[in-house]
Amino acid sequence: MSILITGGAGYIGSHTCVELLNDGREIIIADNFSNSKPKVLETIKELTGRSFRFYEADICDKSALERIFSENEITEVIHFAGYKAVAESVKFPLKYYHNNVCGSLVLLEVMNAFNCKNLVFSSSATVYGMPENVPVSEDSSLFTLNPYGQTKLMIENICRDLCDSDGDWSVTLLRYFNPVGAHESGRLGEDPNGIPNNLMPIILQAAKGKIPELNVFGNDYSTPDGTCIRDYIHVVDLAKGHIAALSAMKKGAEVYNLGTGKGYSVLEIIEAFKRTNSVELPYKIAPRRPGDAARCWSLPSKAERELGWKAELGIERMCADSWRFAELKMSDADS
Repeated sequence: MSILITGGAGYIGSHTCVELLNDGREIIIADNFSNSKPKVLETIKELTGRSFRFYEADICDKSALERIFSENEITEVIHFAGYKAVAESVKFPLKYYHNNVCGSLVLLEVMNAFNCKNLVFSSSATVYGMPENVPVSEDSSLFTLNPYGQTKLMIENICRDLCDSDGDWSVTLLRYFNPVGAHESGRLGEDPNGIPNNLMPIILQAAKGKIPELNVFGNDYSTPDGTCIRDYIHVVDLAKGHIAALSAMKKGAEVYNLGTGKGYSVLEIIEAFKRTNSVELPYKIAPRRPGDAARCWSLPSKAERELGWKAELGIERMCADSWRFAELKMSDADS
């Protein structure tokens, strides 16, 4: 019996695979490398000392998924596969709706056909939009601001409807806040294809001198230092949240916030990174980006209460592990 990990070579997926293997689970990874790299698979094996089956497959390809299920006894699925860049989703909405929503529908159809009805879905705090009050709980109002967030909310609703129609389904919807950090070895981290969109990879580019300076989008928000506040969570803590979710699955659809419950502003992250790693980090204030919420951080108490999970790693560890990954990556490139 195995767990299928869609998008398992990606940033969060790869760290979750490491934690699952270290926990003694049997996994199968499916990935099309649209935003990941094949070498990650070898790194996972080397870090854990364990092997696994891999399929290069797209979740929109029904025949490929049917092959995976027919060749393996899959009992649970953790679904990471999907496009995730907010700005890109605004520019190419059809691309996002097709891949994220249609791909998830295909996956659910194949799971249903093979009587595999246990799913952990990678959702997002973007479903909260611009929250009126923080911290946000699972019962806070939902309002998406972009196609990416809309795809996450649509898939959540599809999963709920599926559970309502068939009581055999167990679906856990995990709303991530802002994952950062890397494996403590420095060998696994956030390494997107193309131009990065998230704050930490851009910070790393500025710290390495790959870009002249970091853009801080807006310093006139209603926050203590004028910059946006977010809940940053170490990717290893996030990965462990998936093991907790698998171990506590129950019939129906349940939703959980995975965050630290503490918000940091962009400038606080910059200063923490400089202090922790003793590096310079040039930045400039740029105009606001449309659709950015001033404040968003989680109330994670439901996950602690029902899953027995709590984030343990602080902001200094997030910054240190991220920089260790960037430095190792630089040394590998130079050798």
